[in-house]
Amino acid sequence: MNSRHDQPLRLGTRRSKLAMSQSGHVAEAVRAVTGRPVELVEITTYGDVSREHLAQIGGTGVFVTALRDALLRGEVDFAVHSLKDLPTTQPAELVLAAIPRREDPRDALVARDGLTFEQLPDGARVGTGSPRRMAQLNHYARALGKRIETVAIRGNVDTRIGYVRAGELDAVVLAAAGLNRIGRGDEATDFLSVDNVLPAPGQGALAVECLASDADLIAALGELDDPHTRAAVTAERSLLAALEAGCSAPVGALADLLADGEIVNEMRLRGVVGTIDGSTLVQLSTTGPVPQSHDEAVALGRELADEMLAKGAAGLMGERAL
Repeated sequence: MNSRHDQPLRLGTRRSKLAMSQSGHVAEAVRAVTGRPVELVEITTYGDVSREHLAQIGGTGVFVTALRDALLRGEVDFAVHSLKDLPTTQPAELVLAAIPRREDPRDALVARDGLTFEQLPDGARVGTGSPRRMAQLNHYARALGKRIETVAIRGNVDTRIGYVRAGELDAVVLAAAGLNRIGRGDEATDFLSVDNVLPAPGQGALAVECLASDADLIAALGELDDPHTRAAVTAERSLLAALEAGCSAPVGALADLLADGEIVNEMRLRGVVGTIDGSTLVQLSTTGPVPQSHDEAVALGRELADEMLAKGAAGLMGERAL
């Protein structure tokens, strides 16, 4: 008779090429630490089938709910998400058992003729589905003394890059991590410095989620956890949660670990909110000791959010910030 430990673990994943690639990497790691087979269970989410723009269908959470429902119904044992897709409120019945080491958090440009962002012509059409990217790209272009037209697009990597290949857009902006994970990082013509464009909170990181009641699985999946990545993304998501309560403008955030020689001793958290047209940004940073607990990371994010709101972030609410 088979014991539970002979049974395959069922990993819930979205069906997209990128999600399947991400989940495949996690599945291999889970097999290595548990010795158990892992099978991928493909789940279609509302965000995958809807053709509306993310801002119209609720943005955060549209790629997550179906996976979480499958977990709660016992149809899968654990699920893999892109961390930036997760709502900032965590359901009590579920736990983020592992946040593996983060991939490149930067945004990448895929442009015609191998152009970098600074080489784009005045009036270039740049596609992205992200208001956060639109705000910062427009601001960056203004700083370079030119104007770009940001065009709202949806679709997978092939669809988005296809707009450039077909000549419909001069460039598109995608997450570098996504391109790297599907082996297409060499198609990027520019990687946008985080000094100019801060990523989405949690960008480049994955979240491995399971039932809060499954102590054995939590312990096994915990072997994949990277404490530094967890501390960083916890601070970023805390900033996002605090700003979401008082500001509807697009939010970018990144926590860096700062080292003195071989010793990592500080964390710098940077945040930005802005109007879509890039005319107004509120961008601040704070530095403190590396958080040693969840609560310390949360406090770092809230501290910076309070400073940003005091500097006018809440005033960016309104039509230009939608």
